[in-house]
Amino acid sequence: MKKQTELLGTQKITTLLRNLSIPAMIGMFVMTLYNVVDTIFISYGVGIDAVAGTTVAFPLMMIVMAISAALGVGGASVISRRLGEQRGNEANLVFGNIISMIIIVSVAGLLIAFFSLEPLLVLFGATPSTLGYAMDYMFPIMFGTFFFSFGFATNNIVRSEGNARFAMMTMIVPAVINIALDPIFIFVMDMGVQGAAIATVISQASVTLMIFNYFLKGKSSLSLSMKDLALKWAILKEVMAIGMPAFVQQAAGSIMMIAINSMLIQFGSEFYVGIYGLIQRILMFTIIPIMGVMQGMMPIVGYNYGAKHYERMRETIWITMKIVTACATLIMLLLVIIPSPFLRIFTADPEVIKEGSQAMRILFIAFFVVGVQVVAGGLYQALGKPKQALILSLSRQILMLIPLVLILPHYFGVIGVWLAFPISDVLSFILTAILLYRDRDTMLVKGKHEDKNEDESKVALEV
Repeated sequence: MKKQTELLGTQKITTLLRNLSIPAMIGMFVMTLYNVVDTIFISYGVGIDAVAGTTVAFPLMMIVMAISAALGVGGASVISRRLGEQRGNEANLVFGNIISMIIIVSVAGLLIAFFSLEPLLVLFGATPSTLGYAMDYMFPIMFGTFFFSFGFATNNIVRSEGNARFAMMTMIVPAVINIALDPIFIFVMDMGVQGAAIATVISQASVTLMIFNYFLKGKSSLSLSMKDLALKWAILKEVMAIGMPAFVQQAAGSIMMIAINSMLIQFGSEFYVGIYGLIQRILMFTIIPIMGVMQGMMPIVGYNYGAKHYERMRETIWITMKIVTACATLIMLLLVIIPSPFLRIFTADPEVIKEGSQAMRILFIAFFVVGVQVVAGGLYQALGKPKQALILSLSRQILMLIPLVLILPHYFGVIGVWLAFPISDVLSFILTAILLYRDRDTMLVKGKHEDKNEDESKVALEV
């Protein structure tokens, strides 16, 4: 694994970015596919109200994933830079602390499942017609919090050491298992949405065993020992500072969904919540190539930043920006021009297709600017710049999208909810451009282990 890690500082950038990005895209595609298959089975097997119920429940799951994302993204950034600085023992200590935090998060998930799940779902917007579906879906999910948290966090860590192929497998294996189990639990055993949740938990448990085997059998450049599990405040502070933008982004997504569901019910009905649930699954696919390239970029940037290979870092950033902009533009054109075929994957209801097509045309009209936002957030995280990353994480959802979702429906009804998306995309892009322009020429990179009298190095972002 040491050779694999060292390739981050030596291999041709385009080759390296391709080798790291494509496995990430494949893994995310399969992961998203099984989420979509869940929705297809639930939609055809139970109905649009059941889709609305799982959509209402999803924000709670996103909060768990937000904490896991903070641990995984923050830990991956710190580990990448420690490996680049040849500080392997410290990288292992970071890894051990992340595992301890995952265990703590898992205990909290169990407590929520048994003692406060129903009131939380009502708070998140569950109505009498959707609460039963939401409860049936979320109880097994919260019961299996450890499996979700462990898989989500460690996937980022595996990728941080340059092993994109195994990271891909940790997403493919549970997806295949889930897709195979869904029809058995939902249709054969007639368990409805609860069956879909149980299938998901079993699939995540299987990948947890895979990842444990990977680390315990010495296949990683990292190692895990009992002494590394002892929590260290300095490490947790660094990890959470870098991971905070990822937490904010995921948590903001949860708050955003609560706001959207609430306004759709207030100015429409549960019918529109179900439509949004379908569009959200489509959105998951659209973000895959952008997220894949960004995830491929992060370990390269983090490692070369730590190793002081600044020219390689600049080249990686520039190539990444061009790729994601092209991808986002193509996706926008496709979904604005022909949205209905994508909705027909989930439903044959002509009214759902009609209303959903109108919503998609509005939602995706400014999607071409999204790629730069995503990459910029990942860039600042990889460089260990939490303030800039936090600003970008807050901007689209908390500062722009949620206020617009709460305001525009009062003037435009349900259409106002859809309009909030492209407007927030454009506003967030403007803020991102301002930050990148400010940092285009120089970024101070003087490390804490460098001689205090050495001149501070300058790193041009050239984006």
